[in-house]
Amino acid sequence: MIFSAVLVALTAFGAANAQSGSGQTTRYWDCCKESCGWSGKASVSAPVQSCDINNNPLSDNNVQSGCNGGGAYACANHSPFAVNDSLAYGFAAVNIQGGTESSWCCQCYELTFTSGPVSGQKMIVQATNTGGDLGNNHFDLMIPGGGVGIFGQGCAAQYGAPSSGWGAQYGGVSSLAECSQLPSALQAGCQWRFNWFKGADNPS
Repeated sequence: MIFSAVLVALTAFGAANAQSGSGQTTRYWDCCKESCGWSGKASVSAPVQSCDINNNPLSDNNVQSGCNGGGAYACANHSPFAVNDSLAYGFAAVNIQGGTESSWCCQCYELTFTSGPVSGQKMIVQATNTGGDLGNNHFDLMIPGGGVGIFGQGCAAQYGAPSSGWGAQYGGVSSLAECSQLPSALQAGCQWRFNWFKGADNPS
């Protein structure tokens, strides 16, 4: 997968430096408040939007994450969506080599997939989260039903999901039909994975 920061976020100091290179993808949806949703993470006009348990936008950026007993969660509209057969938009947890969370929070990156059934397709993602377990130039795509990973408590609190999430804890559901297990607000994003994304499994 080749990435480039072609739609960089505007900061108080102007446009951030563009970056490009090769990287890797994984997928997740843990329902937790995204890290870039906290005030002061980056020099931007506003942090990433968080939502309450019913997917209503929160006006207070300092509400604690539902994964830590608070009332802030990832908004359902942070699901990926297709523009056409070759382009999609979405969100991701990101780790860029040589950067820090303050340099990638809210940045947008164009990903060009180079392996699997989506080879040649492009996806533009906004960095809304980070992860201590991510490697360099790693984009963990937010896909409902993509696996809750180590934070199973978030979707359990918000939607009453099993503690291991829907499907496998790492990887999530394994078929389009299994997307029906998810709440209605998340089903379209889950179905995207098997339609536009063609069931690709962590393509480069």
